[in-house]
Amino acid sequence: MRTAELTRTTKETDIRMRLSLDGSGASNVNTGVGFFDHMLTAFARHGLFDLDAQVIGDLQVDAHHTVEDAGIVLGQLFSCALGDKRGITRFGSIILPMDEVCVMAAVDISGRGQLHWALDVPSGMLGSFDTSLAKEFFIAFATNAGVTLHVRSFAGENAHHIIEAAFKAVARAMAQACAIDSRIEGVLPSTKGAL
Repeated sequence: MRTAELTRTTKETDIRMRLSLDGSGASNVNTGVGFFDHMLTAFARHGLFDLDAQVIGDLQVDAHHTVEDAGIVLGQLFSCALGDKRGITRFGSIILPMDEVCVMAAVDISGRGQLHWALDVPSGMLGSFDTSLAKEFFIAFATNAGVTLHVRSFAGENAHHIIEAAFKAVARAMAQACAIDSRIEGVLPSTKGAL
């Protein structure tokens, strides 16, 4: 089983997470931010990742540290669970429609963490979640997972729908990229011989 478990404690957050790449989409998520719980639960379900995420953050300030630090830890979990990356598909992409929204996510498990974001998200609050935090989460995730991640919207008006479609699309793209391809068993998917 490709699994990882990490804890991260700072003056702003206390995080414990466990991830299984080869799961069934089961999740137990508690961040104190309702909308963010919904997004992480959707991420696990649609990527078929098993995720246990217990996050305590300085919500008396706002949700920024909670969301960003959760992205750091989740990215680190993916990096750890992938191990030496031998046999993985490496690339994944999807165009995901959801209601009036259409979002594309494409990922390369390249070892070079970077986010390319072209998502037009209306500014505002979704419960206690500032919509600008979606980008902050994915920056932290991509950087710490060591993946090149593109997220782009082609249509959409409702902020809840746009962000939810992004989490689902990234989950599906990550699931494709993390999948084991039996044809390349034991081999790194790189002509350089390194990722």
